[in-house]
Amino acid sequence: MLSRLRTILKSWVGIAVLGLILIGFSFFGIESYFVSQSDASVARIGDQEISQDQFRDRFNDYRQNMIRQQGEGFDSRLLDSPLVRRQVLDSMIDERVVLDANEKLGVRVPDTRVREAIMEIPAFQRDGKFDPEQYRALLGMQGMSARALEQDIRTSIATRELPMSLYATSFVTEAEVDTYLRLREQKRDFSFVRIDKPAAADTAVSDDEIKTFYDAHQSEYMNPEQVALEYLELDAAQLQVDLDPSESVLRERYENEKSRFTTEEQRLASHILVKVGGSGSPDDQKQALTKAEDIVKRLREGGDFAEIAKQESDDLGSRNQGGDLGWLEKGMTDPAFETALFALAPKTVSDPVLGSDGYHIIELRDTRPGDVRSFEDVRADLAAEYAETERERVYNEKSGRLVDLVYQDTSSLQNAAQEVGLEVGRTGLFSREGAAEGIGANPAVVRAAFSDAVLVEGHNSEAIDLGPNHIAFVRLAERKPAEAKPLAEVSAQIKERIVAERVAAAARQRADELFARVEKGESLSALAGELGLEVSEQKAIGRNAVNLDAALVQAVFAMPRVEEGKPAFRSVALGDDAYALVRLDKVVDGDPSALDAATREAARTTLQQGLGYLTTQDFVAALRSEVKPVINEKNLN
Repeated sequence: MLSRLRTILKSWVGIAVLGLILIGFSFFGIESYFVSQSDASVARIGDQEISQDQFRDRFNDYRQNMIRQQGEGFDSRLLDSPLVRRQVLDSMIDERVVLDANEKLGVRVPDTRVREAIMEIPAFQRDGKFDPEQYRALLGMQGMSARALEQDIRTSIATRELPMSLYATSFVTEAEVDTYLRLREQKRDFSFVRIDKPAAADTAVSDDEIKTFYDAHQSEYMNPEQVALEYLELDAAQLQVDLDPSESVLRERYENEKSRFTTEEQRLASHILVKVGGSGSPDDQKQALTKAEDIVKRLREGGDFAEIAKQESDDLGSRNQGGDLGWLEKGMTDPAFETALFALAPKTVSDPVLGSDGYHIIELRDTRPGDVRSFEDVRADLAAEYAETERERVYNEKSGRLVDLVYQDTSSLQNAAQEVGLEVGRTGLFSREGAAEGIGANPAVVRAAFSDAVLVEGHNSEAIDLGPNHIAFVRLAERKPAEAKPLAEVSAQIKERIVAERVAAAARQRADELFARVEKGESLSALAGELGLEVSEQKAIGRNAVNLDAALVQAVFAMPRVEEGKPAFRSVALGDDAYALVRLDKVVDGDPSALDAATREAARTTLQQGLGYLTTQDFVAALRSEVKPVINEKNLN
C-alpha cells in the first residue's frame, strides 16, 4: 500500500491531487477533516454541556435509589419510559441553571455548612455521632478524596440554596387561610337516584355482525410482530477467575495502598465562630475581630469554653453542643483553621483565626496519635478486594475484546463467541412487550431487538448495558410479522363486546331520557317511584367522603353553587355503565372561626408549601427561559 502511494505521488496526477488536498486544508482547516462535527452531548446550557456519561451516571444513581426505595417491588420497566429519562435530564439542567445564577449573584456555601452536612450523613456516624475513622474508611472504599466529597456536598447545597430561600419567604395572608378553609370544609346537601345498567335486551349477534365488526376493528385483534434473538452475554459475576492470590501479591498491594490503613493524627476540638457582619467591609471585619479578642480574653481568664460558645458562637451547628466539633484530622477543615488547630498544645485556646466564614476561636481538648494497621489485620480485606478487582480486570479484558470483535463482524456473533469463550444463546419469540422471562424480558434488550439496526438492517446490536459489569449483544434470529388473529379465535370476544356496547348505549340513552324529564321539572321522588328505586338523601357531605362513590362526590362538588330553594341537577356517569341523577340542594361553606389553632396552622403550612413550590418552580423556569437549554433527544438513550 505504501509503495503504491509513493509511486502515485511521484506522478503528475499525484502531485495534482496532493495540491487539491492542500488547497482544501488551507481553506477549511485541517482539523475539519479529523474532528467530528456531531454533538455528542445530551444537553447544552449556554457554554456548558451535559455529556452522555454524566447523564448515564445520574440515571444509574436514580435507578439505584428506586431499587433501594421499592426493594423487591421495583419494576425496571418503569425506567424504560422516555418520560422518566427526560425528568432526570430536566433535574440536571435545573441544577446547572441554579448554579449559574449562584455565580452571578455571588451566593457561596460556607465551609461550616459543608462540614455540618458531612457530619450529619448517617454512613459516617457511629452511635449517632460523626466518626472520623468510619468517614475515612468509607471514602477509601469509594476511591474518593475528602476534597472531592466536600465539593459534591457544596454543589448539592448550592443547588438548593436559592430555591429554598424563595421557598422559605413564601407567606399567605389570614384572608387566604380563611378562604382555603371555607372551601376545604365546605359541606353539600344533595339527593340522587342510582340507575344501574339494564340487562341485555338483545344478545343475539349474527355472523355478519361479527364479521363487520372484525373488519372495522381488525387492528385491535392482531398478533403482534415477534422476534427471536441470538445473543452473547458477559457477566463479571459469572466469570471463572483465580481468586486465591499469593502472599506476595497481597503484601505488594498492602504496601502500595498502606495509606488506606493509616490513621492520621486526630485532634478533639471545639470552636466559637464570630461571623463578619454587614457587607464584610474592613470596619465590619474589625468589629468581628474585636469581639473575638474579647472572647479569647474571657476564656483565658478562666471562662468556661462550652458555656461561652452557647452564648456567643454564630455556628448554629455546634453552638448548642458547646462548640464541640468532635475528632478532626488534616484535610477536614479549611487551611487556616487546620494550621491553627495543629499548632495548638492540648488544653489551650487559639487566638482568633480568620476563615472563610468569620473568626474562629479554637480549643484543643485532646489528641490521638496516628496508627498503621498491620498486614495481618487487613489480610482478609485485601483478599476480598483482590477477588473483586481480579474479576473486574478479567471482565474488562474480555468485554473490551468482545466489543471489538462484535463490531468488526456485524453479520454474526459466532466468531466473537469462539474467541472470547462464550456460547451464543437464543431466545424464544417475543413481542415489543418483551418476553415473560430471560434476557428478552429486559427493556434494554427489547429496545435493541426492535431497533432499525437489528430488525431492519440485520446487524449486531450495540453493547447493551444490563447492569454493573454486565453486557450483552443481540442479533435477529427470526422475525414473525404482525398478523390478524383468525376470526374464529376472536369471534366470542367480539360477540361479548357487541352486546356490551349495546348495553352501554341503552344505559346512556335511558339516563339521558330520565334526566331530560328531571330538567323539565319532574321530581326525583316521582321518577324513583315509577322506576321502583329509592332516593338517597345526603346531608352535610364533605369533599373527602369515603362512604360514597368517589365519582359521585367529585361531580357534586364540581357543580356550581346553588341558592336556597333553587336546586341544580346533573347526570353523573358511574362505573359499570351505571348513572346517578343528582339534585344539589344546599352549599354551606366551612367556618374558619370554629376550627382550632392547630388545624388553622396546618392549613397555613399546606398553603405555604404549595405557594413555595410554585414560586421555586417559576424561578427555575425563568432561569431556564434565559439560557434556553438545547436538548439532543437522540443522545438520551
